[in-house]
Amino acid sequence: MSQAGEAVAEERGGKSAEDTLRQYNQESAYRTQLGIWKWVVLALGSALTIFQLYTALSGTYSSLVQGAVHVGAAFGLIFLLYPAKKSLSTRPGVVWYDVVLAALALWTNSYIVINFERLTTDALIFGFSTLDYTVAALGILLVLEGTRRCIGLPIVVIATLALIYGLFGPYMPIFAHPGFSWERLATETFFSSTSIFGTPIRVSSTFIYLFLFFGVLLVRTNIGQFFNDLAFGATGRFTGGTAKAAVAASGLQGMVSGSSVANTVASGSFTIPMMKRSGFRSEFAAATEASASTGGQIMPPLMGAAAFIMAIYTGVPYNEIIVLALIPAVLYFAGVFMGTHFEACRAGIRGLPREQLPALSGLLKRMDLLLPLVVIVGLLLSGRSPANAALYGIAAAFLLSLIRRETRMSPREMATILENGARVALPVIAACASAGIIAGMVTTTGLGGKLGGGIVELAGGIFFLVLIFTMIASIVLGMGLPTTANYVVTATVAAPILVQQFGVEIIAAHMFVFYFGIVADITPPVCLAAYAGAGIAGANPMRTGGNAVKIAIAAFIVPFIFVTNPVLLLQGATAANLIPALATALLGMTVISAGMMGYFLATSNLLERAVLLGAGVLLIYPSLPLSLIGLALTAALGLYQYLRKRGRGDDTEPKGDAGAGGSSPESSSADVPQA
Repeated sequence: MSQAGEAVAEERGGKSAEDTLRQYNQESAYRTQLGIWKWVVLALGSALTIFQLYTALSGTYSSLVQGAVHVGAAFGLIFLLYPAKKSLSTRPGVVWYDVVLAALALWTNSYIVINFERLTTDALIFGFSTLDYTVAALGILLVLEGTRRCIGLPIVVIATLALIYGLFGPYMPIFAHPGFSWERLATETFFSSTSIFGTPIRVSSTFIYLFLFFGVLLVRTNIGQFFNDLAFGATGRFTGGTAKAAVAASGLQGMVSGSSVANTVASGSFTIPMMKRSGFRSEFAAATEASASTGGQIMPPLMGAAAFIMAIYTGVPYNEIIVLALIPAVLYFAGVFMGTHFEACRAGIRGLPREQLPALSGLLKRMDLLLPLVVIVGLLLSGRSPANAALYGIAAAFLLSLIRRETRMSPREMATILENGARVALPVIAACASAGIIAGMVTTTGLGGKLGGGIVELAGGIFFLVLIFTMIASIVLGMGLPTTANYVVTATVAAPILVQQFGVEIIAAHMFVFYFGIVADITPPVCLAAYAGAGIAGANPMRTGGNAVKIAIAAFIVPFIFVTNPVLLLQGATAANLIPALATALLGMTVISAGMMGYFLATSNLLERAVLLGAGVLLIYPSLPLSLIGLALTAALGLYQYLRKRGRGDDTEPKGDAGAGGSSPESSSADVPQA
């Protein structure tokens, strides 16, 4: 670790990163003292990972059998690991009824595997037995309860309402439908490949799991610390270097972790104290980390789990999605990066001294850590399937772990890595299973089309209003649902409206809802990533969320850009139309960030900030005349601020690498942690 990192480690106090993660992330509220049951968890988790690796190598089973093994083992682990209440997670052992629930989860799903032929052929002709109905109903209840423990209550409420809607369709005051008997509802939900074992679980049980396990192996090679050092070495010496390094490091780590909150805590434990020491306000430091960590889910090549499901829903291969998503991700991080730059200029925060930064020679010696990522990207771009690319990436990461003594694994450590692969996947599997219930009901009852028509009618058929309503729905759902589940719901309900009624490119429509589901993690009032960052920084959570929205304003603008100008998603792109669109979009994001932060070439008043925001929007809008007007406004305001600054002799912007501090009076007082 660099000298700066050691200094930060000395400064940190209060809650540990693990405590913060458990407080703000339901997925981390698992039992810490399993007692003898730790061996059962080790065996079951390892078995699930081995099963996933085996089927990836030899070929998967039918989607229902593959999904049943996947879901059964996962929910068996969930009941052993996650207690009924978060407050019980520190009690030793596993209570008896959770052991029973774990056994029932394994049994109900094994029932599908054992009776697969009968359930999918004979039962459809001659009918299901009473035991079949009982198993199906029990299986649904276990999925809902396991999801509540692992993910939280909101998604369970929505899934339950979906089931109630399916059961009592004729009695609904709006959007009525013929309805289903409870027997048909149970068997359609648990014995078919259209609900619990629908597309989300089908994708999860084939290659999402492999990529999650790949991330676990990368962590084993200490790639997280390498990302931190690489980011600080590249950007730490510049103005506001600690914040810029946090953006770069968190974006890189977010590609691997796939969780906004987990990445905020993992990276923020190191970067947030660093930013505070250099002079950034507590709320701003926490917001910067939360914004960058959230953006990791949209950064190719690994992105979030929802991106794999998007490949199925859109029919666009995953290896193409990671290319199409690159420009929007660059625009997002450019906006976050420039936001930290203008805030640093406004507050007079310098970069870190060179002696506190990682040495280039040390970084070059560890460049081999990037090999697994290079393998995956290379294979995906060459046309290999995601599962194939993940397998080779896993092999490369495993071989890489053998090179250094500190990452070399004993047989017991290998078993632990296999178990950790299952643990990391549990929240995703639970989210996919419950999201499948929602998506299945929306599709089979025709609710999707009815809701879509309602949104269009509410918006009066105005395209822009439909986009606004879709954005709001995605953000609100994202406040209660994990990204994967949010995407499944919005892709089922909202994305088809944009495609079918307004002719939006299918990839643009799905990216639109995907983006806004992700930014819910930093959008008040339920901004979990911002809350986690605030917990580390000792900052006010709501102020942190507000700062995160300002820093990540690109996330609220970029989706509108690529819906109205899909050339930024490489749809119909040529050099003649892509280069100007990209240049004006980047310039527009820079100007908007300056307006949000209140600094361009000098501190900006309210009128100047309004001009900057307006000019930025004009630059981004896909119209050459409007972009030229935006450029003229930007140039005029820049010239005015330059002359004003020069005339007053006002030169607050930091110069060079004079020190690690340099905070202004207004920022230093705000750095005191708040209760």
